[in-house]
Amino acid sequence: MALKATVYKAELEISDIDRGYYGSHALTLARHPSETEERLMIRLLAFVMHADDRLEFGRGLSTDDEPDLWLRDDTGAIQLWIDVGLPDERRLRKAAGRSPQLALLAYGQRAMDVWWRKNSADLRRLQSLKVWSLSDDAVGDLASLACRNVTLQCTIQEGQIAFSDGDQYVVVQPERLE
Repeated sequence: MALKATVYKAELEISDIDRGYYGSHALTLARHPSETEERLMIRLLAFVMHADDRLEFGRGLSTDDEPDLWLRDDTGAIQLWIDVGLPDERRLRKAAGRSPQLALLAYGQRAMDVWWRKNSADLRRLQSLKVWSLSDDAVGDLASLACRNVTLQCTIQEGQIAFSDGDQYVVVQPERLE
C-alpha cells in the first residue's frame, strides 16, 4: 500500500517591505512521504519570498515537469518557475525555456557547495535564474516552525525574512549566489 501525503495548513500574513507587497494567504501544502519537514518549510519560504495571489505549489516531488512553485498568467503561461533543492542543471535549462524567470532555493551546505562548484559556470549562463542558498542553521530554524496547522507573521526587510508564530521568532537571510 502506497503512503499518502501529509496535509499541512498555513495561514500567512506577509509584509514584504522590500517589494511593497502585503497580503494574507491560506495555504494547503501536501508533504510527500519522502519529503522532510525542512524541505516543506523551504517551499513555504519560497512562497513568502515570491508571494503573489497567483503563486501556486506544483504537484510535488513525483512530478518531473512541474516546479515546486509557479506563477502563471491568465493564459496559463508560466511567468515564474521556482525550485527547491539541488536540481540537475539540465532541468533548470529546460525550465528556462518554459519561463522568463527562474528562482532556486538551494540548501544542504556540504552538498550545495559541491553542486555549486560543479554547476555554477553553466547556471550563470541562464540570465533569468536567481539562485539563493540557505545555511544549515537557517533550515533548522525554519523546520522548528513546522506543524500541521501553523499561523505565521512574515516580514521581509533588507533581505531578511522574519517569521513569528507567536511563540518563536526565526530570522532567515538567504544568500544570493552569483
